[in-house]
Amino acid sequence: MKKISIICLLAVLAVSCHHGISAPEAAVEKKIEDLLAKMTLDEKIGQMNQLSSSNMDDRLTDAIREGQAGSVLNVVDPLIINEFQRIAVEESRLGIPLLVGRDVIHGFKTVFPIPLGLAATFDPALAEQGARIAAIEATSVGVRWTFSPMLDIARDPRWGRIAEGSGEDTYLTSLMGAALVRGYQGASTDEPTSMAACIKHFVGYGAAEGGRDYNSTFLSERLLRNVYLPPFEAAVKAGALTLMTSFNDNDGVPSTGNTFLLRNILRDEWHFKGFVVSDWSSATEMIAHGFAQDAKEAAALSVNAGVDMDMMSFSFISHLKELVEEGKVSERNIDDAVRNILRVKFQLGLFDSPYLENAEKYKETFYAPEHLNAAKQTVIESAVLLKNDGVLPLDAKKIKTILVTGPMADAGHDQLGTWAFDGDSDATVTPLEALREVYGGTHTIIYEPGLTYSREENPQGIARALAAARRADVVLAFVGEEAILSGEAHCLAHLNLQGEQSDLLAGLKNTGKRVVTVVMAGRALTIGRDLENSNALLFSFHPGTMGGPALTDLIFGAAVPSGKLPVTFPKTSGQIPLYYNHNMTGRPYQGNETLLKDIPPRAGQTSLGNTSFYLDAGADPLFPFGFGLSYTSFAYTNVQIDKVNYAKEDTVTVSFDLSNTGAVTGTEVAQIYIRDMVGSVTRPVKELKGFTRISLNPGETKSITMKIPVIELAFWDLNMKKTVEPGAFRLWVAGDSVSGEPLTFEIK
Repeated sequence: MKKISIICLLAVLAVSCHHGISAPEAAVEKKIEDLLAKMTLDEKIGQMNQLSSSNMDDRLTDAIREGQAGSVLNVVDPLIINEFQRIAVEESRLGIPLLVGRDVIHGFKTVFPIPLGLAATFDPALAEQGARIAAIEATSVGVRWTFSPMLDIARDPRWGRIAEGSGEDTYLTSLMGAALVRGYQGASTDEPTSMAACIKHFVGYGAAEGGRDYNSTFLSERLLRNVYLPPFEAAVKAGALTLMTSFNDNDGVPSTGNTFLLRNILRDEWHFKGFVVSDWSSATEMIAHGFAQDAKEAAALSVNAGVDMDMMSFSFISHLKELVEEGKVSERNIDDAVRNILRVKFQLGLFDSPYLENAEKYKETFYAPEHLNAAKQTVIESAVLLKNDGVLPLDAKKIKTILVTGPMADAGHDQLGTWAFDGDSDATVTPLEALREVYGGTHTIIYEPGLTYSREENPQGIARALAAARRADVVLAFVGEEAILSGEAHCLAHLNLQGEQSDLLAGLKNTGKRVVTVVMAGRALTIGRDLENSNALLFSFHPGTMGGPALTDLIFGAAVPSGKLPVTFPKTSGQIPLYYNHNMTGRPYQGNETLLKDIPPRAGQTSLGNTSFYLDAGADPLFPFGFGLSYTSFAYTNVQIDKVNYAKEDTVTVSFDLSNTGAVTGTEVAQIYIRDMVGSVTRPVKELKGFTRISLNPGETKSITMKIPVIELAFWDLNMKKTVEPGAFRLWVAGDSVSGEPLTFEIK
């Protein structure tokens, strides 16, 4: 028997080498086939079943013992996880370990800024570091699988889940997503601190109609391929081990039952070797969609489309055996799903090391000094300065009394943001706490919140804050959104500050004191009125554990803002969807159109410009994508490209000089945008194709070179082929998506 096994292994190795599979991979495939051959149909289906529990429920332990659970989620007690694994490994017939999952979205215990804030750093290396720290902390309790990163392109901030992604841009999302995958999974997936990434939600979920969660989308194949699919492909290339389907139907087909997405694109085109999990109950939600008659049909549609594991709908475990017996689902599809699941378990080293060693010492990894320092630096880089009339940074030597006010000044829980299940608000350092620690011994700090939570209406509280403001030299107002107001199922029709926060800011401004406003939120907000009532405004997407110290450093100049907006800020929610990389249209907005306030009474029935805009809001945003101020200023000069004509196999080399023309050291995010002027289908007015962070001392100039392969200008054309079309192009180098003077070049 041993001799036969060796011969079989050699045969597998020979075939694998022929197909470009490494010897270690071939050995894993051999183990998978050996194990699969021993499994009953019930045990195979069991591996495709994911269950949720945070305790030792008898039904769950019985299911594990009987081989009816391949994964559990939402358990973070290391002793319970070890016991679950012991039952799976020692008491089930085949001893297949469990894969333990958890929503570790932007940190485990040390909570980093929400993913939208991570994107505002334009610093993939920093995002990768944060994901690595999250993995180290989460794996210390036995969590080896996270349902992150979310790669949904989101052009509508009314959608609550915009907080979980990288915003509206395909290129930025692709880079940030790949960085997060690398960070979660580490240098080698079989290391104990490697946590499998799950790229989600496949696909188009961020385009939910009306910004309402779970809603339908209507994206053409070309739009999917040009805008929504590239981040997923980048994450697959980065080695993501798992993928999650989305809740939405696109053009009438729910993603969990979409064969074109899950087989044609994911498997056949991208050669994805990991496994696909449904979102929570999304299989049986196809009944509500009107796509499946019942749970049995939902199970068949899901597996036949290419879903490998069912998250909490119980439709697989309840119906797949009967469906196989009826010939409605082939056992080959079942086998392929189980292969994919087992492969990930082998890649994570779970068969060799199923148990958590030194389980009692897990807390030693939480809140390590290097973790807190990384979280603080991420907040610093993610905060975006939107207005500054010169009040910032504050000079501590010139002020004595500071009023700290607003509902977010001392809101440890809300500062963590959405999807921070395991973060501890007691470990969160709020702005009030940080200010007291740093300046409490030298300054008088008055704390009068005015409003105790963001939705509150409290005229008496505001009156007390205004009275306190009159005794202060400067006002620090911390406003925004509670954590519960963004994230899944937290969509909004209006994006103004909630409650009476805008009234608080207006009253503070009327006291005549300088008002520094800090907004903590999970999305872009319509804050035009609030800008007028602020001398400076710093926007911090929910910053997490170390928000207070980082924001304090920024306010007093120990750090300099460098964040850039990863999403367009509208003037009003009526402008949405509003995003920078839109198509031109046949009658583009010019910026000099007659607006509502300019129309005289009894005006004639003229068309008022014949362009694409709103009479009451124009077409410009409040702030464009890529925008962000600094405490210094930057100048771009000598912007050049190396040629004027390129072949498709060439690389565009862009060079420019960047100068710090201000008085303090600062960091600029230099951005490159390109427009394909004429295509077989209309092309966006601009697309981000490169960026880099550059730090400069006062008066310093650096010569920068950036390269863009021409192949990165490819798109899906009229004939649904991905190609670089010849013709004229424009290129901008600037600090945001609306600045800079264009250069021109051609592709032959």
